[in-house]
Amino acid sequence: MTETPHPLYDRHADTLNRALTAITERGYWSAYPESPSPRVYGETAAADGKAAFEAYLNGDFPLDQPTDGDTVATEASPFGLALDVRYPHASADQLVAAASAALPAWRDAGPQARAGVCLEILDRLHRNVFELANAVQFTSGQAFVMAFQAGGAHALDRALEAVAYAYAEMTRHPGTAGWEKAAGKGDPLRMTKTFHVVPRGVALVIGCNTFPTWNSYPGLFASLVTGNPVIVKPHPRAVLPLAITVKYAREVLAEAGFDPNLVQLAPEAPGEKLASTLALHPAVKIVDFTGSTEYGDWLEANARQAAVYTEKAGLNTVVIDSTDDFAGLCRNLGFTLTLYSGQMCTTSQNILIPRDGISTDQGHKSFDEVAAGIAGAVGKLTADPARGVELTGAIVNDGVLERLDEVTKVGEPVLESRTVAHPAFPGAVVRTPTIVKLAADDTATYSREWFGPISFAIATDSTAHSLEILRATVGEKGALTAAVYSTDEAVLDAAEAAAIDAGVHLSCNLTGGVFVNQSAAFSDFHGSGANPAANSALTDGAYVANRFRIVQSRRHV
Repeated sequence: MTETPHPLYDRHADTLNRALTAITERGYWSAYPESPSPRVYGETAAADGKAAFEAYLNGDFPLDQPTDGDTVATEASPFGLALDVRYPHASADQLVAAASAALPAWRDAGPQARAGVCLEILDRLHRNVFELANAVQFTSGQAFVMAFQAGGAHALDRALEAVAYAYAEMTRHPGTAGWEKAAGKGDPLRMTKTFHVVPRGVALVIGCNTFPTWNSYPGLFASLVTGNPVIVKPHPRAVLPLAITVKYAREVLAEAGFDPNLVQLAPEAPGEKLASTLALHPAVKIVDFTGSTEYGDWLEANARQAAVYTEKAGLNTVVIDSTDDFAGLCRNLGFTLTLYSGQMCTTSQNILIPRDGISTDQGHKSFDEVAAGIAGAVGKLTADPARGVELTGAIVNDGVLERLDEVTKVGEPVLESRTVAHPAFPGAVVRTPTIVKLAADDTATYSREWFGPISFAIATDSTAHSLEILRATVGEKGALTAAVYSTDEAVLDAAEAAAIDAGVHLSCNLTGGVFVNQSAAFSDFHGSGANPAANSALTDGAYVANRFRIVQSRRHV
């Protein structure tokens, strides 16, 4: 039985084939331009997208899906902008029932049709990327360019990457096969065998506040393309980006002749705990989550009926041994700590420096001079409020502010956090990064995650001691990123060995335009699944292959 190509598959086959090549080559490739320039997207695209975003504000979001008649409005913009968007509410049972009813026809459509529809959804989202970027900006606190890139173009790339991996896994085996076995003097035994890609069931995506699209799209599209209906449960403070995503997905599904309830939004009322109710529902067979370690651990322990994919917290670590570009080291780490006020799951927290200092192209630098150099780079990036806020964005929630207050009671400040008035948004909550000096035995402080613009310069006995700390802290608490600076190949090799032991991705001697907290689709893996910070990687074969099963039937010829 040969699958008949779907028109949408034919339309997007070249893009899919290029993505399939990209995941095997792992070089640079992007399907969606990351520059919001009018030369790329047209003269009116930015204004049209902003107007589309603003049309949602203070109104009922246009989403025709199952509802219990209530609406919810829970978002508060870090920029102080009044959002007041009301979303249709539904019970867990309503959502699951509608998703379950949509599954059979989607399953039976086959991998090519599903891939074509998913690629058309991505194309539709890309055509509305400025609308999406504004929604990400004003719910997450990211500055616009970052929201456009991470929340728009890069999120779409990660989604396409997931589709490519899933398509490769679904088509690894033939759809049909002939089987013949000799049977002595009689006729041989002959059978035809058919292999069906069968989805696990209803999938649940639990979104986060900081990167509502980038962190949600891989799971959403990996589940959808493998035949699973998806319920999208956004973070209460970042509903709009995923509501827009669901809106366009439903439009494409309906136009392609499928039940739009294959993708539904599940906004929750305050205190409702809809995510937990859905995660434990017997029909929910896949859960994707990005957020706190506490809730991720709870999902892994309790959603036993589902395959659970989590990205949680970690202790991202930098080991500084030596450098032949001290200014570049400071600039690079300064940018890393400043970008989005450190509110990234990949931002470095623990910077390990020998207490006796390091050798550099500028001569020997003491521990204090290294810490001061990094602090100076942060200070330079944030000195001018108008330019600084385009890097820092705004603070996403009160928990970050509480940690900024708490950290003033530990260690010795190298750089203190400042309150900045946003030139364009008077209501924005903006804080610059802080850097605090600690001793190596202050493990109670640096062995917990301080999410936000908080990092520690930690004095160690030696580089070997720094690597011991990396192994111990990342092995116990996890990390998504690690970095090392050294002019000694033996140290770089030792750092790589430590990173392998700890199961964390390592970057070496970043002094230019590549930063440890940024991850390129089709080339970099995000998370490894090999330490407690995440139980899976974005995106690899293991991330997609457990979202479906192969069920065969066989008949005698």
